[in-house]
Amino acid sequence: MRALLACLLLSACAQAPATDAIMKRADVQQFIAEVAQRHAIPPGEISAILSQARLSNQIIAAISRAAEALPWHRYRQIFLQPDRVKGGVQFWRENSAALERASSAYGVPVEILVAIIGVETRYGRNAGGYRVLDALVTLAFDYPQRAAFFRGELEHFLLLTREQKLEPLTLKGSYAGAMGTPQFIPSSFRRFAVDFDADGRIDIWNSNADAIGSVANYFREHGWQSGGLVALPLAAEVAPDASLLADDLEPGLTPAILAQSGIVSPLPIPADSKVKLLALEMESSREHWLGFWNFYVITRYNHSVHYGMAVYQLSQDIVAAHEAEVAPAPAGKSDG
Repeated sequence: MRALLACLLLSACAQAPATDAIMKRADVQQFIAEVAQRHAIPPGEISAILSQARLSNQIIAAISRAAEALPWHRYRQIFLQPDRVKGGVQFWRENSAALERASSAYGVPVEILVAIIGVETRYGRNAGGYRVLDALVTLAFDYPQRAAFFRGELEHFLLLTREQKLEPLTLKGSYAGAMGTPQFIPSSFRRFAVDFDADGRIDIWNSNADAIGSVANYFREHGWQSGGLVALPLAAEVAPDASLLADDLEPGLTPAILAQSGIVSPLPIPADSKVKLLALEMESSREHWLGFWNFYVITRYNHSVHYGMAVYQLSQDIVAAHEAEVAPAPAGKSDG
């Protein structure tokens, strides 16, 4: 009986709201005072919300083992799977009107919109089970590596819940505070989320149209070039000089530099274009690709070459599967 009681007490403690000690911390009180002053919000209103947050070691552990650290050949196995391609075709079919309208309005291909949502949440099926408030408070005050960033996101979260009249204690998302079907962090929600179904509210949790329109707007605002290339694979025998593999994700190599290095693009590149050379680690070799401006735009969603390539390759698999599904039957054949 004592063991059972101890277990119940430990479980309760694990889910306990922020303690008085946390609420009395100087950094927490400074945050409350600064946000209250900047936005004319009563400090007590902010304190009442933050005091109900639950600090979580699980959240710290999750953010410390991000998948982007995996080598490409392992990372790609998470996303480039038949069921995710199949799910993408189904999502396209079920949301074709909103997808086509968003693609036309914002200039972003349908398959890219579908692939982003597929990579982020499996088309809305896995949008995260953490309370957004818990994630942001934990990372803002107990994760020194990125505390300043997450305090900014916590501030945006408090503001968006007031602006959108949302209940801050009920919103769910990822361990990093990303929300809804497109996994927008609070600052992205406030800058890029749109009411694409025109029902008078922005709902990226339950409205696929709002999620689709918001992703499309995000890409347009980050400079997506309609009709532009995303990435091209180089021949297997290409072995570029390591000096060309810059850490910076933004394209910086001209066609002239590529030519001087003996790198031949599979397609002609305009002389005024710039590309990034990508190296993807396979099990016993490397693949090399050229990433164009639109590839860089994809990485604005998640600052990772692996992420950008997963989105792009998934988009290509989805569009191929979608075209196969809608292709007319060969002449002379019927269902009968």
